[in-house]
Amino acid sequence: MALPTPPNPPVSPFTPLLCVVDFHHARGPEISHWFGTVPAGSDPLEDQEDSSGWGLIPYMALPDGAHRGVEEFSYFSLVYHHNQKNKKKREGDDGREGAGEVAGDGAGDGAGNGGGTSIFGISCCQSIPASSLLWKSEDVTRSAVQKAVVALTDQPERFSKLREKLRVVTRAWFAQRDFRDVEILQVGGLSPFYYFCWVVVWVWVVGVGVVSEVGTGSREEEDGQQYFGLSLREMVYQYKWQMLVLFKCLLLQPKMLFFGSHCERVCQVQFSLLSLIPNLVKNLQDCADPQMNSHAESLRKPDSVRTSDRSSFLAYLGVPLQLFGIGSVFGPYTPLQQLDILTDLDTKSYVVGSTNSLLIQQKDRYCDVLIDLDENLISILSPTLRSAVALSVADRRWIDFLAQQVTDTWDETDPSRPKTHGYAGSEEFIRLQFEEYLLALLSAEKYHQHLSHNNHPNKDRPSSGDPKALLADIEGDPSSDFSPAFLDAWRATENHALWSRTTDTHLFDLVDPRHPCAGGITIEDVQRRLAAQVAELHLDERFSATREVVGKRLVEGKEQVGAAFGRVWADVEALREAQRRRAEEARVQAQAAAGEDGGEGKVGAQALYAGRLPKPDLVQAQASVAAAGQRAGAYLSSWGSWAAEKRKVGWQRQVSGSQVTAPSPEGKLRGTTAVQEGRPKGPAVDQMGKEDAHNGHGTKEAG
Repeated sequence: MALPTPPNPPVSPFTPLLCVVDFHHARGPEISHWFGTVPAGSDPLEDQEDSSGWGLIPYMALPDGAHRGVEEFSYFSLVYHHNQKNKKKREGDDGREGAGEVAGDGAGDGAGNGGGTSIFGISCCQSIPASSLLWKSEDVTRSAVQKAVVALTDQPERFSKLREKLRVVTRAWFAQRDFRDVEILQVGGLSPFYYFCWVVVWVWVVGVGVVSEVGTGSREEEDGQQYFGLSLREMVYQYKWQMLVLFKCLLLQPKMLFFGSHCERVCQVQFSLLSLIPNLVKNLQDCADPQMNSHAESLRKPDSVRTSDRSSFLAYLGVPLQLFGIGSVFGPYTPLQQLDILTDLDTKSYVVGSTNSLLIQQKDRYCDVLIDLDENLISILSPTLRSAVALSVADRRWIDFLAQQVTDTWDETDPSRPKTHGYAGSEEFIRLQFEEYLLALLSAEKYHQHLSHNNHPNKDRPSSGDPKALLADIEGDPSSDFSPAFLDAWRATENHALWSRTTDTHLFDLVDPRHPCAGGITIEDVQRRLAAQVAELHLDERFSATREVVGKRLVEGKEQVGAAFGRVWADVEALREAQRRRAEEARVQAQAAAGEDGGEGKVGAQALYAGRLPKPDLVQAQASVAAAGQRAGAYLSSWGSWAAEKRKVGWQRQVSGSQVTAPSPEGKLRGTTAVQEGRPKGPAVDQMGKEDAHNGHGTKEAG
C-alpha cells in the first residue's frame, strides 16, 4: 500500500534543493544537474550574489583528499539571499508581489540582514571504476569517476537523518552504473528530500487506514534527531579535561581551526562541540558571513518565563549564546578558495574545518586554536588565550568526574553507548552535564554583576549597598570558581555583551549561582589528579613495549657478543696456526742448511737460533743402535774364536812334554810375534775396520 502524497509543506525562507557535482579532468569540479528548482531546470546560482559562496559549491562538495576513499561526506555553509529573486520578479511584474510564488522565496525579508540567511549543504561523494560503467561519456579519461550528490537545507539540525537518506540515494544511483539515468534523484519534478527535509511525521494505523499528521512530534524525538550521529563520548574519552578547555575557547570566540584527513570527522566534531550549547545548532542563521547579524538585531529581553517549558526557560536565561553573529563565521568545511573570508579584517572569530595541510604550515597566521584530529592534539597558540582558558580547581574536579564516568563505561566494540546501557556516561548525560555547567556559569556571572552593583558605591549611590540583597546561602563571589581570568576574557566578547543586555539581572533566582563542583582543593582532588595523570601516561602499554624492545635488544646483544667472541677465538687460532707454520718452515730450512754444511753444531746452532730444537728421528736412531750391536757382536765373536784356538794349542804342547825355557828379550819379542802369528789373521780385522768405517759413513749420512 503506497503512502499518500504529503501535504503542502510549511512556509520557509528556503526550499530544499539537490544538485550533482562532477569532477572534470580539465575544468575541475562543476555542477551538472539541479533538482527541486522552480521553474524546473533553472540555475539558482544566477539568483545569488557572487559573495554568497554558491559558486564554490563544487569545491565544498568535493573536499581535498576525497579521492583517497570510496565514500566521503562534507558539510558547509552558504549565504542565501531570498529577496533577490523577489526583487527581480517585482520589477518584471510592475511592482506585484512575488513572495511565495518562486521556490526558495520566503514569507518576508529577514530582519535586519537585507533578506540574507545561512543555509547548509551536505555532500555525499563517491567514486566508481570507469571500467565498470555501462556507459561512459567522452569526458571520462581517468580510471575512476568521482561524483557528489549535494543536498541544501536551512535546517542543519536534521543533518543526521539527511545524511543517511542521502547516502542511500547516492549508492543506489551509483549502483545503476549509468549516470544518464537521474530518475532516482527526482520525484515528479521535485527533490525526494521534500519528503524528509520537512519536519512531518506520518502515522499509519494498520487495519484502519487512517493517516494523521503529527507535526514535529515530541520534544524528545526532535532533540534526539538533531544529535543523532554526533558522538560526544568519543571526544570526552579522547580529550578528557581538554574537552572543557575547548568549550571555554568556544565561548571566548577565538579563531579555531579543525584539521584532519577525514572530512566527515572534521565536520562532525565541530557540530558535536556546538551541540554542547543547547539549541545553538538550531540558531545558526547568521554564521555563513561575518556581516550578518539579524538575530542580535531582532533579539529582545523576555519579560516572562514558563519554567515548565524547557525552551522558554532556556530562552529566558539567554541560551543559546549568540556565538556567530557580526564578525564571526562557521564553516564546517572551508576550502582554500574561502581563505579570503578568514583573512578579512571584518572577520574577528571563526570555527572552520579543513583537510588541506597548507593551513597547518601557516597555523600562526590563520588560527588561535588548532585541533589536529589526526594527531589528537589541541594547540593554543595565543598566550593570552592559553592563560584565560586555564582550568580552576573546581573546573578540573568537574571534568575529571565526567571523564571518569565515560572511561568506566567505555566499550571498545560500541563507543557510542555505555557498556552498562545505563544513563551515566551516555550522550544525554554528557550534554546535560555541560548544560548544567553553562547555566551555573550564567547565573554566577549575573550574581557577580549583582555583587558589583551593590557593594561598590558610586556618585549616584554613595552607600555601600544593601546586605539584604545578597543570598544568604552564598558566601563571597561564586564566579571565582570558574576562573577570574576566563570571566574577564569572556566579558570582552560580543556574545557576552548581547547576553548581558538581553537577559534579566536576577537569573540567579532561577538557577543556583554556584559551580557544580565548587570548593577548595582536597586530598581526593590530588589523588584523582595523580591517578588521571598516571593513567594518561599509559605506563603499562609503554612498559610492555619497553620490555619487548629490551628483550629483543638482549637477544641481539647476546648474538653480537657470541659472534665477537667467535671472531676473537678464530683470530687467536689463526695466529697460532701462523706461528706453527712459521716454526715448521724455520725447522725445514734449518735441516736443509745442516745437510749442506755437514756439521751438527751448526745444525744445533741454527735450530737453537730458530727458537726450537730439531725433533729426533726415532727410525734413524734405531738403525744406528742395530748397526752398532752387529759390529760389537762380530768383534766379540772373532776374539772368542781366537782365544779358543790358543787354548787348544797350549794344551797340546803340555801333553807332548815339550820343555819351556826362560825367554830372553829377543825371545820375548819373538814370542810376542809368535803370539801375534797365532792370532786371527789381519784380513779379518781389516775387514771389520772396513765394515766399521762403512757403517760409520752410513750413520753420518743418516744423521
